[in-house]
Amino acid sequence: MRSSLYSYIVFAAMLGALAAIFLWVPTEKEMGVVQRIFYFHVPSAISAFLAFFLVFIASIQYLRTREEKWDRLALSAAELGVMFGLIVLISGPLWAKPVWGVYWRWEPRLTTMLITFTIYVAYLMVRDYGAQANQAPRLGAVLGILAFVNVPLVEYSVEMWAADQQLHPPRNIELAPEMRYTKYICYASFFLLLFRLLAQRMELARMENAVARLRQKLSDEV
Repeated sequence: MRSSLYSYIVFAAMLGALAAIFLWVPTEKEMGVVQRIFYFHVPSAISAFLAFFLVFIASIQYLRTREEKWDRLALSAAELGVMFGLIVLISGPLWAKPVWGVYWRWEPRLTTMLITFTIYVAYLMVRDYGAQANQAPRLGAVLGILAFVNVPLVEYSVEMWAADQQLHPPRNIELAPEMRYTKYICYASFFLLLFRLLAQRMELARMENAVARLRQKLSDEV
């Protein structure tokens, strides 16, 4: 019952965000309608970073306690971080082309985001290989900790490199009140979606582990 209620809340929040994006917030004067991608692009990026932070914390906790719940959290969060990261890498070029005239340029923010995305895809590949070698949790935990080093680099890349190397605007830009409030609404709705998907993925991982143990027990008995 509580799970269904939370799903309805997420659904309502996403509808509210879409209404704010397409019906309430004004069209940006210089970029036009394409600027509305901002309200998907930025919350997706923050959601990806939050998921990667959860991987980092859960990986530390797993190495410290060896408790299965932390391993499930790390794997589930990594999968969702990769999903939101892919949204970032797709929506960014779609926004860039009409505004900057190119889909992609090897500038600091784009490059570091692509590297981060690739590292976490490698994390999932290691987890898949490690599962076959019965080393998935330990290998994943080590990589989950090391991978997070690149996340702050993405966030602060626009300030660490010279302005003439950048396509991205500064992190803190002035927005009209309606745009700022819409951004916050999108943040909230994306975070609710992230945690709802995370809870469902962790429950699925728990069932997968239970089935794997049952199969192993039956195999040993045979």
